Amino acid sequence: MANAAIIAELNRNTENRAKLIEEIVKLERKIFPKHESYAAFFDNELKRKNAGLLYLHADGELVGYVMYSWPSSLYASITKLAVKEQWRKQGHGEALLKAAIQKCKTRKVSRIMLHVDPSRAPAVSLYKKHGFQVDRLIEGYYSLERHAYVMYLELDSN
Repeated sequence: MANAAIIAELNRNTENRAKLIEEIVKLERKIFPKHESYAAFFDNELKRKNAGLLYLHADGELVGYVMYSWPSSLYASITKLAVKEQWRKQGHGEALLKAAIQKCKTRKVSRIMLHVDPSRAPAVSLYKKHGFQVDRLIEGYYSLERHAYVMYLELDSN
């Protein structure tokens, strides 16, 4: 990972918040198919009290982001994890995932859940590396021909 990489939390007081959201939405549209994208209602998603977003900047550029939420006191969800293509395979996705896991742990939840397309082998591998396990397969989750693994990570109660 680049030396100048910084992970920060997006909040109401984030400097250049509007510009940053614009960059994230642009990345969201590029990476995710339209029906999977939060781009159209991104700002509303971020206004929820039980949602968070961490972003990574390196060399003055937005590299990626991770969105997470805690719908209940029992579990949290990682809802998005995206890294620009030219910045992949450099540890940025892993850094964002670890940071999101730490944020979720502060909520004292016992489990983190996520959905991932089984054909996205690098993502599945990354999640498994950090202890996520496949719970089940949901056929047709993303589209008729695209399925999703539901994966989970049990957290220590300590």
